[in-house]
Amino acid sequence: MKFKYKKYAPQIIRPVIPIGISYKNSFIQHEVLIDSGADRCIFDAEIGKILGIDIEKGKKDFVAGLSGKSEPYYIHPVVITVGGYNFSIEAGFKHGYIWPYSIVGQIGFFNNFITKFNYRKGEIDLYPRTDVN
Repeated sequence: MKFKYKKYAPQIIRPVIPIGISYKNSFIQHEVLIDSGADRCIFDAEIGKILGIDIEKGKKDFVAGLSGKSEPYYIHPVVITVGGYNFSIEAGFKHGYIWPYSIVGQIGFFNNFITKFNYRKGEIDLYPRTDVN
């Protein structure tokens, strides 16, 4: 499946795509940045609360961003839906998220999709892996 990069300023485009996130009987659509440098998928804790997740009951782990400051997040099982394909993953939920989109990374996204970035065309091609889940 093919997605277009999202434009943020005259010369700023990013690989941001729409996905669905499900937990039990709750579902929300949300935009995510496809980040090959991210270890795992991390969503804003507010997304988790909307889905009915008790955030702090998840397994606690830590992430450090560009500042190097280590911050906690909590891991929970969810289902992500991308282009009609569903994958059960373990995602992190973090308080104090400051971006308008969440992050999908190595564990949960890249292990489920073969991903091709074409910056010049402004396109992302995703091919669901059939040898997982």
